[in-house]
Amino acid sequence: MINESHVRELLDAGDDDAALVLLEGRAQVVAPSERASDAYRGAAVLLSRGDLVGRLGTSTPSDHEVRTLATTLRTMAAEIGA
Repeated sequence: MINESHVRELLDAGDDDAALVLLEGRAQVVAPSERASDAYRGAAVLLSRGDLVGRLGTSTPSDHEVRTLATTLRTMAAEIGA
């Protein structure tokens, strides 16, 4: 479901309002303008890029930090039933 590439994609998004969302069991990084579209109606927002950078304290985390965060996000998604 959520893996390290999703975390890296979110970090690379550039826009702090870009978000990692879950839609129909799939994780996707979505730009703010797309999130408001019908295509993403009902998507669960897990984390924005701004929140991610704030949580990590950097926009260039180590591989270990990325792995750890991906694991945490997978757990979060499982707990909300996505």
